[in-house]
Amino acid sequence: MKDFLMELKFRNETLFSFGLVCLVFALIFLTMTRISQTHLYQVNAWYKPFKFAFSTFLFAWAMAWYCYYLPSFNVQLFSWVVIILLGFEIAYIALKASQGQPSHYNNSSSFHSLMFSMMALAATGVTLYTAYIGLLFFIQDIPNLENHYLWGIRLGILIFVIFAFEGFLMGGRMSHTIGLENDNSNLFIVGWSRKVGDLRISHFIGMHALQVLPIFSFYALKNSKAVVFVGILYGALAAVTLQQALKGKPFWPESKNKFQTEIKKN
Repeated sequence: MKDFLMELKFRNETLFSFGLVCLVFALIFLTMTRISQTHLYQVNAWYKPFKFAFSTFLFAWAMAWYCYYLPSFNVQLFSWVVIILLGFEIAYIALKASQGQPSHYNNSSSFHSLMFSMMALAATGVTLYTAYIGLLFFIQDIPNLENHYLWGIRLGILIFVIFAFEGFLMGGRMSHTIGLENDNSNLFIVGWSRKVGDLRISHFIGMHALQVLPIFSFYALKNSKAVVFVGILYGALAAVTLQQALKGKPFWPESKNKFQTEIKKN
């Protein structure tokens, strides 16, 4: 682990440091879920900034590692774009959590509508920049990178970009669930709805292809055809969970007994 951290810092100290800051804040936000009693959409308000900070930590470190392989790329410009745009998102989400107010889908005032739009623009900017990096991995000659690992990075970025843009589907509906408005459950930290379809599931699976596919290609698959095959299966999994959510079906339904109990209470 020490060798990995030293190598990552050498490859991109800027994103390495930003990722570390995001990890620290993620742990602080997770601690706040045990301290604060503020709830939004049936769950503790601090879970949302935790998830965003931790996800940004993973993204920053993954891109810091991959961008090092590109022979011609302005990595510092990309790094600071990520820091400014995603740092803004995390800060605003944490601020609204501290106030017990939603950061997303909040059109209660012109200010909140503007900030929601600004977050969408920030996420779009980072995603488009990442898509450009993915294109570079397809068109640039990277002779020192093994082909199976290169395909893991290519497919990881491609699937990440596709399902990052799924956020527009949630934003357009002003809800992350289909069947109930912004429903959550107590399903560990993720909070995915167990009553109706939840668009966040495919969003989560697809975006974390950025880490999963390169790691599997490097340590386990070691074959280009196998990497492409697994990449197709992984993308299909994300697509199937999206289709299931759009039909209003929960990924992990509540037990019938619990559902019947709730009906009797009502």
